[in-house]
Amino acid sequence: MAFDFKKEYKEFYMPKNKPEIVTVPKANFIAVRGKGNPNEEGGAYQQAISVLYAVAHTLKMSYKTDYKIEGFFEYVVPPLEGFWWQDGVDYSSKDTFNWISVIRLPDFVTKKDFDWAVEVATKKKKLDCSSAEYLMIEEGLCAQIMHLGAFDDEPATVEIMDAYIEQNGYVNDINNDRLHHEIYLSDARKVAPEKCKTVIRHPIKKL
Repeated sequence: MAFDFKKEYKEFYMPKNKPEIVTVPKANFIAVRGKGNPNEEGGAYQQAISVLYAVAHTLKMSYKTDYKIEGFFEYVVPPLEGFWWQDGVDYSSKDTFNWISVIRLPDFVTKKDFDWAVEVATKKKKLDCSSAEYLMIEEGLCAQIMHLGAFDDEPATVEIMDAYIEQNGYVNDINNDRLHHEIYLSDARKVAPEKCKTVIRHPIKKL
């Protein structure tokens, strides 16, 4: 049975639809940075997603090649995630979004293994994967909630989480290093917007 991050780490991938506080440990990711409207057909965001999955699947299937990763075990590619910010907050202006799109890596994947996968994916998929980086993120103390519905309806869910944060003696700690974080549990191409499940996570600190 392949290791599934969503099932093994339910506290980070499957929160309830009410806010909770968690401490998120450090993890390594495949990451691609960019700016612009995520809905733009063939735009930078969609290109970034192609790169992420090309590298992720190359690593996942590495055991079928001559390249052997030490400590490897079969696993399900974790869900797509994203860190988002704007220079001026205006959710209706999607062209001004900055983002770091990421897919989590198993702990056994080293920078050397990552570099191998980028090179192989670039050749095999005929896709320039040089924008991918090996990124360690330690989120630490956060509040999170499961958002059910369209992305455009997220502000209402964030308001619920903000109220919870305040009631429990914390404040949001979003800054240049700690960002609004989303984990996409639904494929938006196949699931109706009102049924999409997205984990929303915000960094917090004690008041």
